Amino acid sequence: MSTFEVLHVERSNYLATVTDLKTQDYEMCADVTGVDYLTHAGRIIPEGVAPERFELVVNLLSLSKRSRVRIRVQIPQEDPTIETLFFLYPGTEAMEREVYDLYGITFLNHPDLTRILMPQDWEGHPLRKDYEVGAVPVQFKSVNGAG
Repeated sequence: MSTFEVLHVERSNYLATVTDLKTQDYEMCADVTGVDYLTHAGRIIPEGVAPERFELVVNLLSLSKRSRVRIRVQIPQEDPTIETLFFLYPGTEAMEREVYDLYGITFLNHPDLTRILMPQDWEGHPLRKDYEVGAVPVQFKSVNGAG
């Protein structure tokens, strides 16, 4: 039987917590992603956790223990930064770049924090809830003389 746990970690304890979990045989980081709660400020989180606009979500796996842990870290809008996991889990390099590109969360000490999906000269971060969605005019062709 496998186990699953969710940890709400303070940003200042993030790297130490993940380092500790790695020594406990969580040998794989399966996912790093971000969430923008700009329009959902009243979400349910455990007592004692101060909600912030952004949240970093990291999923670690222990294949040997058949266990997984999800780490949730609140990231303030005024300082959207957090340490990189690259030196613990090199496979996070691209995942962190994607979170940076789409949400604007900066991973400190990342070896190549550049855009990965959007063009390098793109302005803004498309998955932020306050990102202006532009309109692309669509032309419809008439079918059987209609329209």
